[in-house]
Amino acid sequence: MFNVTIAPKEYIQHHLINLQLDLRTFEWVNESQNTSSFWILNVDSLFFSNILGISFLFFFVFLSKYMTSNIPEKLQMFVELIILFVEDSVKEIFHKRNKLIAPLSMTIFIWVFLMNFLDLLPIDFLPYIVQYIFGVSVLHVVPSTDINIVLSMAIGVFFLMLYYSFKHKGVCGFIKSLIFYPFNHPLCIPLNFFLEIVNLLSKPVSLGLRLFGNMYAGELVFILFATFVPWWCQWIFTVPWAIFHIFVIVLQAFIFMILTIVYLSIACEED
Repeated sequence: MFNVTIAPKEYIQHHLINLQLDLRTFEWVNESQNTSSFWILNVDSLFFSNILGISFLFFFVFLSKYMTSNIPEKLQMFVELIILFVEDSVKEIFHKRNKLIAPLSMTIFIWVFLMNFLDLLPIDFLPYIVQYIFGVSVLHVVPSTDINIVLSMAIGVFFLMLYYSFKHKGVCGFIKSLIFYPFNHPLCIPLNFFLEIVNLLSKPVSLGLRLFGNMYAGELVFILFATFVPWWCQWIFTVPWAIFHIFVIVLQAFIFMILTIVYLSIACEED
């Protein structure tokens, strides 16, 4: 609910900043000094992303102990459908035998979906609870709207791409793929190298920014509704947008997973 004592600009900015800790002094960063730096940790994004990841792992480990080959319960059927969906996606794109790709894809899909799902909570719900209990006035709930979180995941995929490229192509093969493609001529080596480096570096950037941009825009719409629409009729706007946003959060998790599989499949090509 919009606090009428706060100006709209301040309210919007308040919901778009993170709870930050300065590792150099181990002091909390003031709301007015909120910034990005190597020594600054976005504590709220790290907390929610890790809690969701750990909860996902514990849930699947707990469920695996009670799975049965007889008539499964509804929860087991739901999880099996997700596993089969991810497995089929991997088989259609990744044609080599690899024990990491399917579990990695499953983890990415569920983890990104859970982080996106927090965007459906009322924007003042968790911040109000945390402020009431701990006295913390700043809290950014959705980790996938934090550029640091999404780019760190994309960079992790990028390092896996490099690892599999060196593993399947070798150092010489990887260098050749950068300098002799797409034009297989010695005179085109500088042009090839420039094009392939740009293509290589653009993959993690586009992977992370696509997720960040879509989720950030969705969260901003919710904030605008809470800012300018009276509380007694907010549901008229927020409910349809939330229903549409369910499709967005699933789609963004799916796209992040599919692009990860595609990039790793390309990295594993030996030719």
